[in-house]
Amino acid sequence: MEEKKKIDWKKIGLKLLYPHIAVIICLLPIAIAFLVLSLIFLGTESILSIFSYMLSFYVLLVICFRIPRMIEFFKTFKKENKYMKKWFSDVQLRMNVSLYGSLIWNVTFAIFQLGLGFYHKSFWFYSMFAYYVMLGIMRFFLVKHTRKYKANEEVTIEFKKAILCGSLLITINLALSVIVVFMVYLNKTFYHHMITTIALAAYTFLTFTFAIINLVRYRKYKSPVYSSAKTISLIAGAVSILTLESTMLTTFGTNESPMFRQIMLSLTGIAVIGFAITMAIIMIVKNKKALNKLTQKKELYYLL
Repeated sequence: MEEKKKIDWKKIGLKLLYPHIAVIICLLPIAIAFLVLSLIFLGTESILSIFSYMLSFYVLLVICFRIPRMIEFFKTFKKENKYMKKWFSDVQLRMNVSLYGSLIWNVTFAIFQLGLGFYHKSFWFYSMFAYYVMLGIMRFFLVKHTRKYKANEEVTIEFKKAILCGSLLITINLALSVIVVFMVYLNKTFYHHMITTIALAAYTFLTFTFAIINLVRYRKYKSPVYSSAKTISLIAGAVSILTLESTMLTTFGTNESPMFRQIMLSLTGIAVIGFAITMAIIMIVKNKKALNKLTQKKELYYLL
């Protein structure tokens, strides 16, 4: 009897650690909703808050236990599904989807910054609106090219577009540096809710990390347009860090003096804008050299 009871407990434990996928799908939004509700409206000592923490921990635990199965499932799905095969084999398709997605996000984020500008009546948010609109325009020009041509199909045009993007990036980042000086000098900061700030931080670091990974990954295609698109994403992620720092200093740094905020924002502003302008200069110099070499080769070919 004791041996049978042990086996029953083992089955119950396995059922709890490996519930049906439908149970996880149902519990995940409930856990998130309870957790957000607890963090915003309830204290840490509330019974409902404790329940939400326990439920969130349980859902996270069962998802972690399912990670090996998920990896195996996606590997099989990638090999057998025709759409996945198309996705991973077609670089042009991936680049177009990436550029369209970035373009839509740029427009959405620009509208969000414009809304914050109206709400706070701040020149900083208006300038960020203009900044993201310009990034969106650059991505629009790049996606027009990638829709028509594959990587390195029209190399001369790609070099020219990359040089143009680099020049535009220098212009808008120099303008942004002037705005940063005014923001730091006037000590303009804006309070956001703690949840909004944490979500913004998670998103910023996630996008910045993926921007670095994609920049390295797409270098193997040796396409100036592809590299330019990923460089723009990296620069946009770097500039977002500046806004994030300002928000976090206001939300969590309530005990810090205004001078501390000014020093921190000044240092980050110099680093971020310096990085953005340096990346843009590298884009211009590298692609100009490559374009000149290509032009010389063509001239030599015609002479021969």
